[in-house]
Amino acid sequence: MTTDTERAATILKGHRASIDRLDAILVYTLGERFKHTQAVGRLKAEHDLPPSDPSREAQQIARLESLARDSDLDPEFAKKFLAFIIQEVIKHHEIHKS
Repeated sequence: MTTDTERAATILKGHRASIDRLDAILVYTLGERFKHTQAVGRLKAEHDLPPSDPSREAQQIARLESLARDSDLDPEFAKKFLAFIIQEVIKHHEIHKS
């Protein structure tokens, strides 16, 4: 006979396995994203373009907020997450500019 605690442990193990797979997807996705933003940074540096593009960033934030709402993710969290990524991208672009 399986106890409620044993059933919960089995369910928990399944959730954790899914979380681990999703974490791997996030890391690989971010790696791919940064490969492209690095290429953008080099292109901007070669053509003396500014490292940041506030108009593009605003569009992306609005787009991400909409995607967050559609996927039942807190839009404020999505905004903060994208803002963090944008800061990192700009740092990389500034490095290429130097």
